Amino acid sequence: MSLALYTVLVLATGVERIAELVVSTRHARWSFDRGGRESGRGHFPAMVALHTGLLVACLAEVALADRPFLPWLGWPMLVVVLAAQALRWWCIATLGPQWNTRVIVVPGLGLVDRGPYRWLSHPNYVAVVAEGVALPLVHTAWVTAVAFTVLNAVLLLGFRIPAEERALADARQA
Repeated sequence: MSLALYTVLVLATGVERIAELVVSTRHARWSFDRGGRESGRGHFPAMVALHTGLLVACLAEVALADRPFLPWLGWPMLVVVLAAQALRWWCIATLGPQWNTRVIVVPGLGLVDRGPYRWLSHPNYVAVVAEGVALPLVHTAWVTAVAFTVLNAVLLLGFRIPAEERALADARQA
């Protein structure tokens, strides 16, 4: 895969992120109109910066460090990237208007236990983790893959998932 095609892949991922934000904004309005409460706002800017940084770092590392495309690594990683996108949108479709990039919980709505949520509490983060490793490795940007994985683990495990769990527990008690 040429650098030009890899750039198209990374830019397409950026366009997908913008589409997520459009859907998220619509869903946030829906949630707030129904009494939704937002939690964990403090970590959200760091998440946006990290995910934006992933896209920039993928291209920068490949260009500046002259990372090659290795077919034995790149093609399987592309399949993982595409599978992560499919899982991400399956999560969005399953949660419907309850899905959001922010932590907004509408009191009185039950937990979703269908789709990928039958098996995992946070399947959307499986997609995030898989993509964060695979997208850089499509073109052997291994430093980006490692850095994103570590920083993402800190954000997810230290802030985001606990914030979601607290918000859902509070909603169940209300």
